[in-house]
Amino acid sequence: QAASPLHPVAVQCQEAQMVVTVHRDLFGTGRLVRAADLTLGPAACQPAALSAADNTVTFVAGLHECGSTLQMTPDSLTYKTSLSYKPTPTGNLVIVRTNSAVVPIECHYPRRNNVSSNAIRPTWAPFRSTLSAEERLMFSLRLMNDDWSAERLSNGFQLGESLHFQADVSSGNHVPLRLFVDDCVATLTPDRNSSPRYALIDLNGCLVDGRSDDTTSTFVSPRPRQETLQFIVDVFKFAGDDSNLIYITCHLKVSPAEQPPNPLNKACFFNKASSLWTPVEGTGDICSCCETGRC
Repeated sequence: QAASPLHPVAVQCQEAQMVVTVHRDLFGTGRLVRAADLTLGPAACQPAALSAADNTVTFVAGLHECGSTLQMTPDSLTYKTSLSYKPTPTGNLVIVRTNSAVVPIECHYPRRNNVSSNAIRPTWAPFRSTLSAEERLMFSLRLMNDDWSAERLSNGFQLGESLHFQADVSSGNHVPLRLFVDDCVATLTPDRNSSPRYALIDLNGCLVDGRSDDTTSTFVSPRPRQETLQFIVDVFKFAGDDSNLIYITCHLKVSPAEQPPNPLNKACFFNKASSLWTPVEGTGDICSCCETGRC
C-alpha cells in the first residue's frame, strides 16, 4: 500500500532491491519531518527521491546494500535493515520537537520456487555475499512478553515486575548448536566496563542474581529448543540513581549440541526449593563452581 499518515512507511520487496517509501508525517501529528534526517540501514544511505506533492521520501537499495543483513532458514531468505530518523535542531539550535525513531524493515523470499526461463547471467558478487552470510551465526537477545508469545513492545518496567529475556541463534547450515549466555552485566551507560555495574549472569553461565534471598530470577527449564535460552530477572534499579535507565549487555555463545554441557558451557540457576545450583541440562556437578566462584 502507498505511504500515508496512517501507514507512514511502505516497503516494496523487488527481485534484487527494496524500495522504501516514507511519508514525512512520520508520527501522524501533521508535523513533517525533514528528509535529511531520514537514513536507511547501518550505512546511513540517503534518499533517492523526494516528492513535494505527496510529502514522501523514497529510498532504493540493493538487497545487500546499506548494511543490510541476510538470515537464512530452510525455507526462506530474510533481508533485514532499518529506517532511522534522527532529528537535527533547526532555527533554535538547542532543542528538537520530535523523538528519534528506528523502524525495522524485512524482505522475505522463498528459497524454493519456480524459476523463469530467462537466460542465466551468473555474477560472482551475490555468490560471495551469500556465502559470507551463510558462514555467520545470527545472535539475538530480546525482551519478551510474560507468556513468551512475542517481543515486548515497551522497554519500560515498574519495580516488582520481571524482565523476560530470550536469547536465540540462527544456525543456518551449521551443525546443530546449543546456545548459552556466558555473562550479563547491568550498567548506567552503554560501556559494560563502567561503574557502577551489577552482574546478572557470571562465571560462564551462572545466573548469580538468583542467589540473593529476595529474588526469583531463574533460567526457564526445559528450553523450547537447543538454539534458544530464556531467563527471568526481577526488575531492579541502581541505588541512588534517579535516571531510571539501565543498560544490560550480554555475551552469547554456542557449542555443538552433541557436546555435553560442562563448567565452561552451562546454564545454571539457584533452586530456592532445594538450595542447590541446578543446570538447565547436564549433570549437577557442572554448577558447583557457581558457588565457589572459580569456573
